[in-house]
Amino acid sequence: MLFPTIIYGPIRSRRLGVSLGVNLMPTDAKLCTFDCVYCECGWNQPVSHPILPTRQQVREALMAQLSTLTTQPDVITFSGNGEPTLHPDFLGIIQDTCALRDMYCPTAKISVLSNSTQLFREDVVEALRLCDNRILKLDSAITSTMRLIDKPVNASLTVEQILERLSLFDGDFTLQTCFLTGEYEGQMIDNTTPEELAAWYQAVDYLHPKQVTIYVIDRATPLKTLYFLHRVLFVLSVQTGAVQFPSGLFDNLLLCLGLANLVQLIVDLQQFFLGEVDICHAHQRSQAQHGEA
Repeated sequence: MLFPTIIYGPIRSRRLGVSLGVNLMPTDAKLCTFDCVYCECGWNQPVSHPILPTRQQVREALMAQLSTLTTQPDVITFSGNGEPTLHPDFLGIIQDTCALRDMYCPTAKISVLSNSTQLFREDVVEALRLCDNRILKLDSAITSTMRLIDKPVNASLTVEQILERLSLFDGDFTLQTCFLTGEYEGQMIDNTTPEELAAWYQAVDYLHPKQVTIYVIDRATPLKTLYFLHRVLFVLSVQTGAVQFPSGLFDNLLLCLGLANLVQLIVDLQQFFLGEVDICHAHQRSQAQHGEA
């Protein structure tokens, strides 16, 4: 599914509330530095001369929408048909958005969903620092699995490089992970194994994000050999020691991780965000208690 306009919505997001979406990528093709096997926008398509909206077009479209809304959005969210930080005028667009937000909906937050691959650009880091919510993805803390799930255009990209870039924000961001299982070109994809979870715990401990969002597949995916745990979006938000489950969605993570891992995940994350435990050591104790290798 592609977004055919620069501005879309508002839509109701379980994570963010009433969200007004901004698409900085082409309206007729996906353009991304990842080609994730679960992306709702489908696979990347060869585009010789992608047409991106100009900074002025984005500003005018956003102003037109904000000036006519009868209900203010909770959040203005940059996502759309690919990686928003690829836009060459991303910093200027964020600056314009901050000004328009202050003018039309001063209580709204500005959020960016990003895969972190452009954090080597100082202008992207500066722009993200202006936003209220930096929602940054890490689907696996093991490079080989990350490459299977996210299929980075830069085939040499490593998890270590991603973690180094994420650490620029000193924990002031939301870490987002999609747990899934499936098969791709004869290789099993599974980021829910004990080895994967142990590496993920270490990454969380290293980054110490202010919030963690975990979810499973909800929409149609380009890779048809992924296993749908449920056609219901699951989101687990952890903030200041509180684990929050949207009503009726608890079973989805239970199906994804299993009871023992789910219970330990909740306990470890609660204690971790309260500063009561080292999350890596807690997970290692859990493995020993459950007899895992």
